[in-house]
Amino acid sequence: MKFAYKFSNLLGAVYRQGNLSFSKDGNAVISPVGNRLSVFDLKNNTSETLPVSTTKNITCVGVSPDGVLAILVDEDGAALLVSLITRAVLHHFHFHKPVSSICFSPDGRKFVVTKENVALMYHAPGKQREFNAFVLDKSYYGPYDETTCIDWTDDSKCFAVGSKDMSTWVFGAERWTNLIYYSLGGHKDVIVGCFFERDSLDLYTVSQDGTLCVWQSDTELDGLILKSRNKPTLPKRTGDEEEEEEEQVEGEEGDVIRGKAETPKEKKDKTKNVRYKQISKHFFNKEGDFNNLTTAAYHKPTHILVTGFASGMFHLHELPEFNLIHSLSISDQRITSVAINSSGDWIGFGCSGMGHLLVWEWQSESYVFKQQGHFNNMASLAYSPDGQYIVTGGDDGKVKVWNTNSCLCFVTFTEHTSSITNVTFTSTGFVILSASLDGTVRAFDLHRYRNFRTFTSPRPAQFSSLAVDVSGELVSAGAQDSFEIFLWSMQTGRLLEVLGGHEGPVSCLCFSPVQSILASASWDRTIRLWDMMDSWQVKETLPLSSDALSVAYRPDGQELAVATLNGEISFWNPNMATQTGSVAGRHDLEMGRKETDKITAKQSAKGKSFTSLCYSADGESVLAGGQSKFVCIYNVKEQMLMKKFEISCNLSFDAMEEFLDRRKMTEFGSLALVDEGAGDGDGTHISLPGVRRGDMSSRHFKPEIRVSSLRFSPTGRSWAATTTEGLLIYSLDGSLVFDPYDLDLDVTPASIRKQLRLQEWASAIVLAFRLNEQDLKQEVLETVPHEQIPVVCGSLPDIYVEKLLGFLAACLEKSRHLQFYMTWAQNLLMLHGQKLKNRSGAILPTLQALQKSIQRHRDDLSKLCDFNMYNIRYAVALSKQRGMKRPAEGENKEEEEDDEEEVSEAMSEASLEDAEMVL
Repeated sequence: MKFAYKFSNLLGAVYRQGNLSFSKDGNAVISPVGNRLSVFDLKNNTSETLPVSTTKNITCVGVSPDGVLAILVDEDGAALLVSLITRAVLHHFHFHKPVSSICFSPDGRKFVVTKENVALMYHAPGKQREFNAFVLDKSYYGPYDETTCIDWTDDSKCFAVGSKDMSTWVFGAERWTNLIYYSLGGHKDVIVGCFFERDSLDLYTVSQDGTLCVWQSDTELDGLILKSRNKPTLPKRTGDEEEEEEEQVEGEEGDVIRGKAETPKEKKDKTKNVRYKQISKHFFNKEGDFNNLTTAAYHKPTHILVTGFASGMFHLHELPEFNLIHSLSISDQRITSVAINSSGDWIGFGCSGMGHLLVWEWQSESYVFKQQGHFNNMASLAYSPDGQYIVTGGDDGKVKVWNTNSCLCFVTFTEHTSSITNVTFTSTGFVILSASLDGTVRAFDLHRYRNFRTFTSPRPAQFSSLAVDVSGELVSAGAQDSFEIFLWSMQTGRLLEVLGGHEGPVSCLCFSPVQSILASASWDRTIRLWDMMDSWQVKETLPLSSDALSVAYRPDGQELAVATLNGEISFWNPNMATQTGSVAGRHDLEMGRKETDKITAKQSAKGKSFTSLCYSADGESVLAGGQSKFVCIYNVKEQMLMKKFEISCNLSFDAMEEFLDRRKMTEFGSLALVDEGAGDGDGTHISLPGVRRGDMSSRHFKPEIRVSSLRFSPTGRSWAATTTEGLLIYSLDGSLVFDPYDLDLDVTPASIRKQLRLQEWASAIVLAFRLNEQDLKQEVLETVPHEQIPVVCGSLPDIYVEKLLGFLAACLEKSRHLQFYMTWAQNLLMLHGQKLKNRSGAILPTLQALQKSIQRHRDDLSKLCDFNMYNIRYAVALSKQRGMKRPAEGENKEEEEDDEEEVSEAMSEASLEDAEMVL
């Protein structure tokens, strides 16, 4: 089995913090999720997470006007230059201080970064390769407090910067004689947004207390005069020129421009300076209403201002008249970020409190996109039998179902009133079961999206584990407080039996895939095997050396893996009740040291263990994860570690580093324990002892990195893990790996194409699969004539039949040649069915991948065919009605009834003809 799994996507979280932005065409929204960047394609309804990550959570994203480059800046000021085309990191840079905003100029040649009270203008990276992609051009000083927002004029000549000191500054991007800097007041609170009018120096400023000021400039953009660089040397400077020298100081890192609060003086050559005057002032809040304005965005071509508020409301106003177009409440949490796409039709909203991401079309007043991750940690996940869906359960009591193709959530069940502890699919793939601490196990139907069964116990019990048998008829759940296992019937919903015998909480349940046997793991250091056929008796009791935390059956049911509290994974033969091997995995977990820990990571690792286990699709290896940032894959036969995956490098999480930073240690202890909050509610809250998931009251302390659940996809192409970050998907990327099989000197692309010219189809296919080049295999298959497929399939060696089936499954997902590839699959299965059945265990992942591809096409086509069929039926019925005369109103009702009968006959005839056509 290959272990070249790479991070492919992040589900379960759509937005955390930072600014949203749209792509150049306006069809995709770019959202920062923790330390990663997700792109949601709104036209094709898919999501993708870029394979790049910063060292801490991203706070601001700047996208270039051509949509090719993006600059990601994290909490510390470390920046990445990323290509949105190739998804690669092009450059690393550090601003050394937290950055509040970043904005490219409309011509794409410069970008401005604001940090503390200074605005820095850099040359934007160009098409040619440079040693340093970020070259500082000018530094602008002026505001006395932190800068908050930036906006450019349309021709990139000037930019405006808003500040927390309630002032807005207009700076010239070039050396303009009549505009070096200009300071605007007029507000009584922090500036949230400043926006230039289209093709003008006129300005709108918006402050946190809900005030909008409209500023008019006395100069047009064409009226800016460029200062000549080569000034004649004068014998003596006047006072004005000395001041000018103070304003622009040429330094090693570009010009430094220092603005002063007073108006710049007029020059000697009578050049009139740019002046601003406030022409109007508007207020968003009604009298007596104190609703903080948190974010704003302005679309220049349509003159529409969008403002988001702390109460979860947003307003749309038309400027400069300040006409209210639209107002809506979309959340009960504060709106953190607003963005408008290039056409001005769609508005994106991000709410960091609940992890909401919404795209609203304001003209039709409807949602284009609405997604929300789990509010708290995810606790469990399960794949559907065909690998097409993933279900997750979270501490917020929600059950969400995700599509693995689009990577979006398409249904959320909210019936549970407490944390979900476990979720699973039945073997049909259309029923989801979830266990919760609210004392219920609920069954959800994926056809009608409803909760159709609720299983409860006679006495209230908190269910911590869940399993369903292969037939989907028996549902079992383990209680963590009464040490009992409850069995229900799925058909009737009645409680069948309560299994007692464990002397500790039941931590995990698992049904055998081939027999009606239930394995239960408990903290009483035993695994019990219960026979469901023989009146629910204990068949075997397996003694363990430590508390059992997780148990998993191999896909063929011939082996059992158990994770225990001492960090070991032991393997058992369930038929003989003997241990066949064990792996000591404590050293592989490599737990980090928390900031509040008094002991080292090496000492704290002695108490850590794996909490989640699952077998791979072929049963050769086992995947294990726990309270650590590592996920380990072990080979069962060799009992050795094959590969370790680091699921996150985000230092915003706790327990990420093995050693604490000595610079954070003081004589009074760690600086992490010092509350540095400024009193505005954004302070650091220290977690309560023993709390890993976060108090509902304070959401600001660092969450601890951990893996709560792991599952392999039934197709074997990917695996998923629920972590503190979200739901991470790792998949095999086979297109980039050159992996030949039985390679020889005569196996070359030239010899393969020669066989094609000679029409030796079978040997060409065998050679192509020996070379194992993706494009070449596709070329060979699509060259084979349609009528020759049965002959070629019959003459293929057995080993290549399995390889060809796997290749067909991958091709069917993307190719449009549906009938061609289906013919290949049908002939292979018909001609080699018996041999494949004998090896069904080994090739099960391939067959499930094939089934998943065919099922997806079937769903898409059946919808299209149904739609066409109804349209044809409607058209036929209409055409038959056209020749009929409509009766006058005064005529008796009998004629009307006759007509109705005729129409219904026409409809039934049309439907019969339709059915014949379809058949």
